[in-house]
Amino acid sequence: MISEGIQMEAKKKMEKTLEMMKEELKSIRTGRAAPGLVENIKVDYYGSHTPIKQLATITTPESQVIVIRPFDPSVIKDIEKAILQSELGLTTNSDGKVVRIPVPPLNEERRKKIVTQMKDMSEEAKIAIRNIRREANKNVDKEEKNSQLTEDEAKKTKEEILKSTHSYEAKLDEMLAKKSEEILKI
Repeated sequence: MISEGIQMEAKKKMEKTLEMMKEELKSIRTGRAAPGLVENIKVDYYGSHTPIKQLATITTPESQVIVIRPFDPSVIKDIEKAILQSELGLTTNSDGKVVRIPVPPLNEERRKKIVTQMKDMSEEAKIAIRNIRREANKNVDKEEKNSQLTEDEAKKTKEEILKSTHSYEAKLDEMLAKKSEEILKI
C-alpha cells in the first residue's frame, strides 16, 4: 500500500539520521579513553582517506590511554599526523610500532562546552528528522491529489509519520541525556 511505503521510507531515513548521531557522539571526548574517539579519523593512506579502524587495531588497555597498532608500521607517521590535525586536541607518542594516545581528564569548563556542542548536534539531527517528516507529508499530499490515497488514509498516514517523528526525537533526547551525564559526572 502506498501509505505504508511512504511511512517505511520516512522511518528508514529517520533511523539513518539516528545512526549518524550515534557515530558522532562516539567520537566526542569524555575524559576516558575509548576506541570510538579515533576509529573514524581519516588518514591519507596511499592517496585515499581511510579511517584508522581499517588500518590498525585500536585498544584501550588503561582507562586513560588509547593504543593504535597499525597493520603496516610505515603508516604510523600518517596516523599521528591525522590525530594531531583532528579536533580532539590529543597528542601522540610513538615507538615505531604502536601509537599511544594519553587521554587527559577534562576540566569543568571543557565538559560544559562539549555538552553545549552535543546539544547543537542533537538539534541539527532533529531538524533533519523534521525535514524527513515534511518530505513524507508532501509525498502523502501528492498521492492524495493523484487520487492514490483517500482523505482519511492521508490523514492517518500523516498522523503515523508524526508519531514516528516524535519517537525518533525522543530517542535523540535520550542519547543526548545519556552522553551528557557521562561527560558531566566524571
